[in-house]
Amino acid sequence: MNNELLQKELTYRTSRSGGAGGQHVNKVESKVTLIWNVNESEILTEDEKTRVRQKLANRLNKDGLLQMEASTERSQTKNKEIATARFFDLLRHALKREKKRVATKIPKSQILDRLDRKKKQSQKKQNRRKKFNFD
Repeated sequence: MNNELLQKELTYRTSRSGGAGGQHVNKVESKVTLIWNVNESEILTEDEKTRVRQKLANRLNKDGLLQMEASTERSQTKNKEIATARFFDLLRHALKREKKRVATKIPKSQILDRLDRKKKQSQKKQNRRKKFNFD
């Protein structure tokens, strides 16, 4: 995955950030929205696009756009860097192939040990019972 080429496909939109900050918040557009179109990406293969669509289905809108917002910092450039870093991290996780679980057989010795422990526990409980004589 080439980050430089992928970064050229990203578009950014700025808007006024909410929350505390006084007059600064009301006049500066520091909130950054990162927008990326999965379907029109030229860097990813069709297989990768399908995997991204499946894993990020709840984050994509009906047009196939991924939108991420960052408004934690007062600086627009810092928010842009934060949004971009989050995007690459999210994409890296989405493209990661999960390893298939290989079923293994339980060793015979472990099965026998478990049965032996069960027998000992059973014997212990039987020894605790009261013994009645009906003579």
